[in-house]
Amino acid sequence: MEMTKVEVVESTLVAPSEETPRFGLWLSNLDLAAPRSHTPLVYYYPAPAPGGTAGEDFFSPCRLKAALAKALVPFYPLAGRLGVDEGGRVQIDCNAEGALFVVARADCTGEDLFGDYVPSPELRRMLVPVAPSGEPPCILAMFQVTFLKCGGAVLGTAIHHGAMDGMGVAHFIQTWTGLTRGLSVSEACSSPPYHDRTLLRRRSPPHVDFDHLVYSSVYLNGIPRPFVTHLYSVSPKLLVDLKSQCAPGVSTYGAITAHLWRCMCIARGLALDSDTRLRVTANVRHRMRPPLPRQFSGNAILRDLVTVKVGNVLAQPLGFLADTIKKGLEDVDDTYVRSVIDYLELESDKGSLQMAPGQLMPKSDMWVVSWLGMPVYDADFGWGAPRFVAPAQMFGTGTTYVMQCANRDEGIDVLFALEPKYQECFEEVFYGK
Repeated sequence: MEMTKVEVVESTLVAPSEETPRFGLWLSNLDLAAPRSHTPLVYYYPAPAPGGTAGEDFFSPCRLKAALAKALVPFYPLAGRLGVDEGGRVQIDCNAEGALFVVARADCTGEDLFGDYVPSPELRRMLVPVAPSGEPPCILAMFQVTFLKCGGAVLGTAIHHGAMDGMGVAHFIQTWTGLTRGLSVSEACSSPPYHDRTLLRRRSPPHVDFDHLVYSSVYLNGIPRPFVTHLYSVSPKLLVDLKSQCAPGVSTYGAITAHLWRCMCIARGLALDSDTRLRVTANVRHRMRPPLPRQFSGNAILRDLVTVKVGNVLAQPLGFLADTIKKGLEDVDDTYVRSVIDYLELESDKGSLQMAPGQLMPKSDMWVVSWLGMPVYDADFGWGAPRFVAPAQMFGTGTTYVMQCANRDEGIDVLFALEPKYQECFEEVFYGK
């Protein structure tokens, strides 16, 4: 991959196709606590079959840009820039300056890139636009279509996490793909995005009811450690075996995450009497009282830690871990979310709320991000569904993505970043060798 040449053919800003609201959009504490960076994703589309209708005008930049301009009308904050209000608080300046759209060509094939997929900073620079993201002003949405010499194409997306979470991104992609296929705006976006974040304002006065270590300024400031990333396949047979070790009705996420947690503890050789923590995320749209609108487009993902003794991770049945994870997520209710929002407010007032430069978790911990149930493989622009969707880059050891395969009958993919010296042991334990 070091020798791969990428030639940029076109780079332009795409503005909304119609007039959109111009104002400063207030961001909630959950927006401000999200990683202040763009989330780089890649969608790989294989070459269309010869003679088929999918090959007509394959990934036409003109069609994509025209549809993007329409999609930016309901999703107008993505055409804006990260800014600050009069008091110095970060906001989105809804100014319709536009999203970046890049067209490129790469001297490689889909097999070269995705045959044995390894996300990396180099891959990201090849396939996803890169721009400063930490301090205002900065662009919020960037896209790149890269045509491969095999006839396939890669869509690289980079949407600023401060603007929306994964659910919001999925809603936007659904709208953009529908418009590219020829649907009207009302058809492609039948439930418009809800941009008002004031439903997540802090209480008056703010008060903290729980411990929120995961949001502490010290938690993610560990020592940087080298890591390698591997893609592990969980076959339907292995998944059935893992679920059989848990209580009836256990979720796929619960069974796989419990297995990953145990394998990580064994591979790293953690002391039996020490604590290990699983960093989990929960969509709080339906957990609030009253619930947030289903199409709430801001950040409504909350982080929490589930803590267990390493000895229990290894000695207890897998179902114990799966049940512990389930109970930890069930504890995230409206009261808990309000406590997080107030905690972030108080820490911000003290000037102690600083985002860590990377996801530098302690060696004892791991973070599992679930894409199960996310409609990432519905991203059909009219030339067929993607064959592979994944992050373009990992940001720290102990980070894991659990993803559905394009063909659901093939099972689950696990993308895991771990220190090289633990990788062999992890793989042996993961596959029961």
